[in-house]
Amino acid sequence: MLLAHKERGALRLARPLGGLLATAVREARIHARRAPGKGVGEEQKRPLTLVPVPSARLAVAGRGHDPVRRVALAAARELRREGLPARVLTVLRQRRTVADQAGLTARERAVNLSGALELVPGSAKLLTGEETLLVDDVMTTGSSLAEAARALGEGARTVSAAAVVAFRRKAEKPPWETADN
Repeated sequence: MLLAHKERGALRLARPLGGLLATAVREARIHARRAPGKGVGEEQKRPLTLVPVPSARLAVAGRGHDPVRRVALAAARELRREGLPARVLTVLRQRRTVADQAGLTARERAVNLSGALELVPGSAKLLTGEETLLVDDVMTTGSSLAEAARALGEGARTVSAAAVVAFRRKAEKPPWETADN
């Protein structure tokens, strides 16, 4: 379903994929609230900003749409229907060209993406004081989300992440489980 939306232009699938992402967002918020020092009820009232991990410009141009942003918008609509103030801000962009991630190991993906994203100039002020949740369509190793979190830097109050689909290769540990991260 995700590939049909992303690669074959089945745009009508953005809504059900957004529903799946909204479920992942709710789970991420529950997990974040369980962290030490978090009040259970206070987070539900604060605005939630979904920040899509940007795709390569050439990929977006080739597809004719930005699938991650489209799904994030559908998720935000679903969350607002449930009473959660949610919005989507496209505040990250690619600073440089990266190689296609397909076939790369976790380490190669991390190196490929290291320093590749940046905040759009002037956008940090839009994130101040709000809960920020990074969203992606697929999480394989977590490298894209880790780079996006690095690029957000100190501008965001709280950074969590959610993806529509997550998997990992059997032979590899994700970057957050390696000794040097």
